[in-house]
Amino acid sequence: MARFSVSSMTASRSAGAVSVTASVLDATPSLAARDLAHACGAGVDWVVQLVEIGIVEHAASEVGTRTGPEQWRFRGADLRRALEARRLQRDFGVELDAAALILDLEHEVRRLKAVLQAHRIGH
Repeated sequence: MARFSVSSMTASRSAGAVSVTASVLDATPSLAARDLAHACGAGVDWVVQLVEIGIVEHAASEVGTRTGPEQWRFRGADLRRALEARRLQRDFGVELDAAALILDLEHEVRRLKAVLQAHRIGH
């Protein structure tokens, strides 16, 4: 069973920019919503918006129960997507729904490039 842990994580702000350093070991959700928000220089309400729009997906700390943001846990991939969404907002002024579309299109382009590369290598 894979586990997610952050061996070290620091977040700092300077001149409106947020710098985050994290070491991700694997993929079990263990990052709390408040920690995700802090790493992105945002509030928990912003994380709730990310979940509602579909940029990140949470896992509840107790399976089968209805939970609020204080029980949500996130994976390293969610942290990366949240940071990218924040960057798109900051650098280009996009709304979160547009950021979701951009992130999905970037992912699809990377996937198609990998398929094309694999096809070239195989022939």
